[in-house]
Amino acid sequence: MAKIKELMKVEDLTTCESTAQMITKARKDGVELLFDRANDMKPCPIGALSACCKHCSMGPCRLNSNAPYDRVGVCGATADTIMARNFGRMVAAGTAAHTDHGMAILELFKGVIDGTVKDFKIKDPLKLYEIAKSLDIETEGRELKDVALDLYRELELTFSQVNGEIPMVKRVPIKTLESWRKEGIVPRGAMREIMEMMHRTAIGVDQDYENLTKQISRTALADGWGGSMVSTDISDILFGTPSPVEVKFDMGVLKEDHVNVIVHGHDPLLLEAMMISAADPSMKKFAKDAGAKGINLVGMCCSGLEVLSRHGVPHAGNFSSTEAVLVTGAVDAMCVDIQCIKQDLFRVAECYDTPFITTNYRAKIEGAPYIPLDEHEPLKCTDEIVIKAITRFKTRKMPIQIPHKVSTGIHGFSYEYITYMLGGSFRGSYTPLNENIINGRIRGVAGVVGCTNPRSKQDFSHVELVKELIRNDVLVLQTGCSQVALAKAGLTVPGAAAMAGPGLAEVCETVGMPPVLGLGSCVDNSRILIAASEMVRTGGLGNSIADLPAAGCAPEWMSEKALAIGQYFVASGVYTVFGHTFPIIQGTKFQKHLFEELEGKDFGKWGFSDDPHEMARMMLAHIDKKREALGINKARERVLVGMDDRRAL
Repeated sequence: MAKIKELMKVEDLTTCESTAQMITKARKDGVELLFDRANDMKPCPIGALSACCKHCSMGPCRLNSNAPYDRVGVCGATADTIMARNFGRMVAAGTAAHTDHGMAILELFKGVIDGTVKDFKIKDPLKLYEIAKSLDIETEGRELKDVALDLYRELELTFSQVNGEIPMVKRVPIKTLESWRKEGIVPRGAMREIMEMMHRTAIGVDQDYENLTKQISRTALADGWGGSMVSTDISDILFGTPSPVEVKFDMGVLKEDHVNVIVHGHDPLLLEAMMISAADPSMKKFAKDAGAKGINLVGMCCSGLEVLSRHGVPHAGNFSSTEAVLVTGAVDAMCVDIQCIKQDLFRVAECYDTPFITTNYRAKIEGAPYIPLDEHEPLKCTDEIVIKAITRFKTRKMPIQIPHKVSTGIHGFSYEYITYMLGGSFRGSYTPLNENIINGRIRGVAGVVGCTNPRSKQDFSHVELVKELIRNDVLVLQTGCSQVALAKAGLTVPGAAAMAGPGLAEVCETVGMPPVLGLGSCVDNSRILIAASEMVRTGGLGNSIADLPAAGCAPEWMSEKALAIGQYFVASGVYTVFGHTFPIIQGTKFQKHLFEELEGKDFGKWGFSDDPHEMARMMLAHIDKKREALGINKARERVLVGMDDRRAL
């Protein structure tokens, strides 16, 4: 007789009511979701510590925390070498993901400039000129197309250059850049750094964990100040720079009487094209003829976050909810592009008679239909998907059960909008932010970002951590799946200032902003880098990013991209705490190097805890340490500003 699986209680798996409801329904329907797979598939204790080496056929060699520290692999590789190699390869993979994404967006930009891509155009020429100027490209009196071509050629070096420094380092604070140059970690070109990282981690090459860490940092910086930054900036130029917009979140955004189409992935092109197809009058008529009241386009994961920030498209949930939403039976089509696409989505979709379509040649799924998205003719793909969805609506067979929970959030706080928000059209500046950090109303700034992970209780750590941070007057910036967790918890509306400490609440109420600012998808972490650089440039908070009273955290990280993001923040000067797990053996030299020694080189450092309240304590302690170093650890007396003072400003 087969052993019956012991399932975890739903309330121990997620804090998301909608996802909990769908887990319960899926179990009744006999459909397994990732939560139950995670419970059934225990993680390898050696692999979790990154203490297994399989880089040659003499192994795999397995070390662990219980083995003698002097135990080595067949080739003689120590635990520190093995962990550093594995860490480096994960960072290289994460950097490759963001780099390939950035290259694709840049090539789309070239097509728009050349006129070979006709369905999109440059929506934000002002940002184009601003980025060009920041890279020393002449703009005065020149045609937009000429400036755009020069910008394309300059940014192309981000990926292909084999010597020199990538273009975006011109936006790095001078002292931070000097530290990089001193350590020899300024990225040359992303492809060269990834290639060298893979070479140096091969059998018999680099076997010094400190030397490997330098290349790990160099590779990660090619992501944050390279591929990711290019992707964010060019997406803004093409599709519009985000500004605050009210957005609906959670599975309640699905509508039983509409054709529901979900777009999931990371490339904004698919969802931008889908918006055009869904708005086409002939498609609307086709949907109404099928008995639907309309076409309801919904985003999930990071492509959904990009588009909600620009257009207010509703969002159904983060990574951990992408299977659960199919259990509603109300999804008439799910289409995906790249990154964070679970292979099992296709099987779950089949269980609920939902068309599941892959669209990117990089990310096919065995057995799943593939409709290629060609940037020159994107509507050819998206029109076909909408037609499939309408056909499915017309022939629905599955019972519909839509959770009714819907939350509202205000999102789209780009670096540019924050500048405007703090100073208006004529005096836009980060000065009010810096001044309120200096005077103590705002204790510091924290980036809380990243994935959800089925081995952690969905959303719990994100929400608990952020509640603790804002309660202690820390302004929180958010990207990625974490942003969805906070939106569902009601923390991304101005009214959430009531949960903040008195200083942060006062600032939020004065400006009319939430204490948690949603900036976009995980690739948009580059917005946080630029915001940090602007805080340094504005003055009063030190001369490098490492001087800022700031910290970062990914409470439920899941992908290799998260490690790349974490390392480029550490290398940029930010104390970065990861939750859930960390691929390292405690007490080793490599662990000490990452968690302590890097900070002495004007970098940040790593931290780890699996408890959100401990994460908050660690981040607050670091922020207070930086405040003390700046001499602003005590709040200044308030000074009433008179007309003479205003004239001086």
